[in-house]
Formats: sequence, structure tokens, C-alpha cells
Amino acid sequence: MKYEKMMNAIGSVFGGANVINSETIGNKVSVQPIDKLKSELSNLIEKHNYGSSISVEQNERGITLHIMDEILFPSGSAVLNENSQVVLNKIADIIRKLPNDIRVEGHTDNVPIKSSLYPSNWHLSVARALNTAYYLIEKENLNPDKVSIVGYSEYQPVETNLTLTGRAKNRRVDIVIINK
Repeated sequence: MKYEKMMNAIGSVFGGANVINSETIGNKVSVQPIDKLKSELSNLIEKHNYGSSISVEQNERGITLHIMDEILFPSGSAVLNENSQVVLNKIADIIRKLPNDIRVEGHTDNVPIKSSLYPSNWHLSVARALNTAYYLIEKENLNPDKVSIVGYSEYQPVETNLTLTGRAKNRRVDIVIINK
């Protein structure tokens, strides 16, 4: 705990951000500022041609990976598909070692869901966040003390819900790497 506070203070003094990845190599400590982390995530997206399905955003909360639902789930479902496991594995390889809290946020469009399993978009958004977070914890060994989930249903859109394209962008799971 003292170490993390010290590293955050050093990062603040030198203009670095609060997100760090520290690992001891011999007697040296490697610190990863937020810009380097963002670059690493962007390179992952580019290398694997995920550009149409995943985007990276940096803001006051930290770094957010917006993952469109089609890469993770079948329509109207919260069950992770096989492709999602490959994607989440690659993301976990980068974020697993970070000391930061990770928030997994589920989002939907505003079209009411008609399912006996998910009586509302609230249920679907929470189930998607939960299944994503649980996979990251159980299969990818993310520290459960650092992971939380939230479901926003249709109430935090990134695009208009008046078009097919807009609704598709609103159906997503966000993985937020919270600033320390």
C-alpha cells in the first residue's frame, strides 16, 4: 500500500498519470504511465483487427475499453461466445498485473428486450457485466478484490438510439481501468 502511494506521488510530480503497472525486475521497478497503457491497448486492437468492435477512451475516470456486444455475446444473450474468450484473454494479459481497480459495465440500447430470462434491459446489462467480470476473474485470474460490476441498461448511451448504427454502439460492455 505504501509502495503504491509512493509510486502515484512520483507519477504526479513528474507529470505521469495515476495508472501504473509496476513490476520488480532485479532491483529495478518498472512504472507504466497511463499513456503507455493506452498505447498498449490500442496496439492490441490494431494488431488483431478489433477496430470495429473495440475502442479505447481516456478520461478523468481512467481508461475505458468499449467492447461492442457482437464480439462478446449473441443477440439478446449474456452468455459469452467463444470469440469473446479469445478477446478477453488478450485484454487480461495487459490488465492482469495492474494495481488499479477494474469496473465492468454493461450497457444496452433502448429497445425493450422480450425474454423470459431477461425481463428488462437492466437485467441484461447486469448479466453481461457479471458474466464478463466472472470470466476475467475465474478464467483469466484477475484479482476479485479489484473487480466490480455495474449495469446501466440504456441510460448511458454513447450514440443516438434513433439509428441501427447508434443502437449497435450502445450495446456494449465497458472495461474501465480506474485511476488510482
